[in-house]
Amino acid sequence: MALQLRDIRCTYASGVRALDGVSLDVPPGMFGLLGPNGAGKSTLMRIVVTLQRPDAGQVTLDGVDVLANPGAVRASLGYLPQEFGFHANVPVQDTLAHFATLKGYGDPPERRAVVESLLRRVNLWEARDLVTGALSGGMRQRLGVAIALCGDPRLLVLDEPTAGLDPAERHRLYDVLAACGDRAVVLLSTHLVEDVHALCPALAIIDQGRVVAQGAPETLVGALRGRLWHRVVASDDDLTALRRTGSVIAVRRRGARRVAHLVADARPDAQCLEAEPSLEDAYFARVGARVGARAEGG
Repeated sequence: MALQLRDIRCTYASGVRALDGVSLDVPPGMFGLLGPNGAGKSTLMRIVVTLQRPDAGQVTLDGVDVLANPGAVRASLGYLPQEFGFHANVPVQDTLAHFATLKGYGDPPERRAVVESLLRRVNLWEARDLVTGALSGGMRQRLGVAIALCGDPRLLVLDEPTAGLDPAERHRLYDVLAACGDRAVVLLSTHLVEDVHALCPALAIIDQGRVVAQGAPETLVGALRGRLWHRVVASDDDLTALRRTGSVIAVRRRGARRVAHLVADARPDAQCLEAEPSLEDAYFARVGARVGARAEGG
């Protein structure tokens, strides 16, 4: 099974060009989509799951034209959108049972077994009798993941699946998704580099509606080796001067110090130290200083 996207274009009525010629080959397993907010990731997801039509382009799943035959993909699709809702007064297990029925589990004993298995996988079995309106944000997210997994989908499309999860739950979800990647195409869209690094042997970076890089994480990171430099920033004027060089991709705080990450073929100045690149550095190098250099988190 493979998912192919060719020259996908989409412009909204406001004139905003959400996608500008996106082409991707997504093999079986986990495939990450990285990009800043507004890059076009969610629009691309909606097109893949047949909720939105592009202005131009082609989407195929195992050779089937998805845009011409949307029912062919919907029967084997699991989708977790970025925003979703439930009936607030319905218990968790009844909510999931409803979706299991829609997925074809008409036999009550089989449906109950599927519901229990899924709720245990996402660590919600003990909360099965809670109404969905009483769930925390993280619990709601886990229920959304359980619904997406229902029916053992061949194509699983997840938009920000770890949003609202604490670190322990995030890693539990990593294990669940990694197991899915053994038998399906899993398209994971996120702005969290950590999620992609933990799960995906291949990824694409999208910025301003275009694919600006794609490949294995190790390949993208390797392209920066010998070209990444760290430099302590002494003052705001110092940082302003560095940014004028156009080589600053990010600024990070380490305690009371600010450290600029720069990309250059040669050492920019005597105060720069060569650094081992990370996937986050590779990401910021592709999306540009307009995104990375603003961030000064730890």
